[in-house]
Amino acid sequence: MGQAIKRIAVNTGGGDAPGLNAVIRSIVLSALRRGWEVLGISKGYEGLLHTSKIVQLDRDSVRGITHLGGTILGTTNRGSPFEYPAKQANGEIALVDRSDEVVENFRRLQIDGLIAIGGDGSMKIAHKFVEKGLPIVGVPKTIDNDLSGTVVTFGFDTAVTVATESIDRLHSTAEAHERVFVVEVMGRYAGWIALSSGVSATADVVLIPEIPFDMEAVCKKIMDREARGRRFSIVVVAEGARPVDGAMVSRDQGAGREVKLGGIADQVARGITERTGKETRTVVLGHLQRGGGPTTFDRLLSLRFGAAAVRMVADRTFGVMVALDPPTVLAVPIEVATERMKCVPLDSDTMLTARDLGISFGDEVEEG
Repeated sequence: MGQAIKRIAVNTGGGDAPGLNAVIRSIVLSALRRGWEVLGISKGYEGLLHTSKIVQLDRDSVRGITHLGGTILGTTNRGSPFEYPAKQANGEIALVDRSDEVVENFRRLQIDGLIAIGGDGSMKIAHKFVEKGLPIVGVPKTIDNDLSGTVVTFGFDTAVTVATESIDRLHSTAEAHERVFVVEVMGRYAGWIALSSGVSATADVVLIPEIPFDMEAVCKKIMDREARGRRFSIVVVAEGARPVDGAMVSRDQGAGREVKLGGIADQVARGITERTGKETRTVVLGHLQRGGGPTTFDRLLSLRFGAAAVRMVADRTFGVMVALDPPTVLAVPIEVATERMKCVPLDSDTMLTARDLGISFGDEVEEG
């Protein structure tokens, strides 16, 4: 048995996701019940580089935030303390390792445990700090649902709900004007959001990163519908999808930032118009999927994750990430959770359901 836990800290890193504030509230209330202090670290690990950004969290700090989107602590995906963008004397930006400063400040502040809330990038950073001796418990946060070790991450259900409702609304205008709509959704290199929302919203074509698509197959599906008198179509495309003969579409990113995917919808729409002559419009849902309050499912999951993380700190179970394994929440090593991306299994029930419903994935010439 080590010394009694007296003070813990919590941070939120990477892109925001609905449910972050619910996790924070659960952590704070669970910790206060045990007589612990709770420090809130601003903007990921920024607060441990600039400690003036650290705040003490109490009941008043987290009152009434369960249903709110965003994060009261702020977040950033600007870079890791291991590769921190710093301006050099010549004006150029270079990536420098400032992780030792984080460790030094962590120990100076006498933090007994850190609960790090984040996605795959944040969990990889957490694992590196675990290797440097810091006591960390991870909480999986990403709308992309691409973290291994957990059945689902919080934020995913909300993102799928927003995407599904948006696609539902496009059906009527697409049919009224006899247009094709290409809807681009988030998800990075995994197709979970596109698949779940596309099937739920009865899309005609769903394009995901796991299956490189053939534009000829996509257009055949659209023209087969046209021949049956269905003169409109809905195509849902994940931002990380790519054609069989092409690459993912991305935009420039600054030093220390992740690659920004986006723009594939425009490419698909052009291909459809060129091949079919159909009027085609694009809709990019973008940050609408990340903003706003969490669904009931995500609220409850977030609260469960936060309380479970505190229990793991109390048990001194560090170097792990909380994970949903219905009906329980358990601990999995952070290293295991980040060793591979969780992609859509092509033989999953949802994939089989989609094919049985006649949805095209652009991987073969459909019979209509």
